[in-house]
Amino acid sequence: MVFSSLTFLFMFLPAALLVYFIVPKRWKNLVLFLSGVIFYAYGEPVYLYVMILSVLIDFCCGYVMNRYDDKPKIRFAMLMTSVVMNLTLLGVFKYSSFFVSSINGLFGTSITDPRLPLPIGISFYTFQSMSYTIDLYRRKIPVQRNFLKFGAYVTMFPQLVAGPIVRYDDVRKELEHREVSVSIAGEGAAIFIRGLAKKTLLANNIGGLWATIKALPIDQLDTATAWMGILAFTFQIFFDFSGYSDMAIGMGKMMGFQFPENFNFPYMSKSISEFWRRWHMTLGTWFREYVYIPLGGNRKGLFKTIRNIAIVWALTGLWHGASWNFVLWGVYFGVLIILERLFLGKLLEKLPEFLSGLYTFLMVVFSWVLFEFEQIQDILRYFKAMFGGNGLGFMDERAFYYLRNYAVVFLLCILFSTDWCKRLVSWFTSRVPGAAVVFPLGRIALFAICISFLVDATYNPFLYFRF
Repeated sequence: MVFSSLTFLFMFLPAALLVYFIVPKRWKNLVLFLSGVIFYAYGEPVYLYVMILSVLIDFCCGYVMNRYDDKPKIRFAMLMTSVVMNLTLLGVFKYSSFFVSSINGLFGTSITDPRLPLPIGISFYTFQSMSYTIDLYRRKIPVQRNFLKFGAYVTMFPQLVAGPIVRYDDVRKELEHREVSVSIAGEGAAIFIRGLAKKTLLANNIGGLWATIKALPIDQLDTATAWMGILAFTFQIFFDFSGYSDMAIGMGKMMGFQFPENFNFPYMSKSISEFWRRWHMTLGTWFREYVYIPLGGNRKGLFKTIRNIAIVWALTGLWHGASWNFVLWGVYFGVLIILERLFLGKLLEKLPEFLSGLYTFLMVVFSWVLFEFEQIQDILRYFKAMFGGNGLGFMDERAFYYLRNYAVVFLLCILFSTDWCKRLVSWFTSRVPGAAVVFPLGRIALFAICISFLVDATYNPFLYFRF
């Protein structure tokens, strides 16, 4: 898709921001709505109607729900209409091929696979839009009577196609009134540049190693090469996705919105439960608020708590993709979190932080094998290669070559996946005179370096655009 390229975002962003800044306040939501529609239509013109339909469904359901506020049955009917219609759109366009192939495989049938192309961002904007009707039904938010404001909320192009998942309640006040100033725009630009650097300087470079190793026959991988490959993907997916989230948060801030944080140094976690409080935080919040807690959360005994965790994690895996490896990936994390709830969490708390952190990081690395390989046999073969099952020794000349060429990138990825740099910046700011001038100049230089990398790369896809 054309807007899966970072280059396209740079073509679109300056014009959209320029128009947004110069129009009067009363027109800003209109510009925001139209820019989102144009952005999506340019990259995904065939499926623009799917996004608009989702917006119309939830706006109308919310309007009727408010109109008949004293009619519980009508309110519930509108809630169900919203949820069922949105999940139907998601199911048809994202999961129809998966369900058809699964049925054909299980029962030997020959149902025709519709092979519908996946509308970009459908997993994100349907969840966002549904949060409005669910919270309205719960009476947590007031109704939005202005279609343009609601449409602007759903179609905001900074986070339209890959999050963070912004619930209506997160931005409802800013849809009515928000401040846009040079200082606020400057703060947003700093966050945007940070995300851009994560993507162009770290994710793209370390991702090159993973692309090279993944293209090799799995049975020809020695142990070190297999580990370097999946570690490269471990850092690539973090810097790619957190980089886009930072860019979206930064663009939102430039426009006067405070989007929620989506990552908080997840690879520093000391347990899997903590990891998922730090990774894709807005998705975790969505499933907790709209699935886990309504099922009963942890309030109805151990058995139902385990059941609820299992349901949430099976759905989390399926949300990421229409394939059994994603379901397995979700179940894997669900099992680990259940074990931590039963006994493992207490054991991890007693371990030195280094050991609990190492355990967590290794469990996450193993999970990315499940995430990245669609075929179960490929998953098993890659694990076999990681543990020396190919009989090729620990490290050959090719592995030494990869290590020499990517050692510096690996070190930078390790450094920037922790909060060490954040601490250093805080120390530098508080103790060094003139830091207020140094950092803006450093960001300008960093932005120039990122642009130079973009000039050489014609295609810069974001990994989470495919979900």
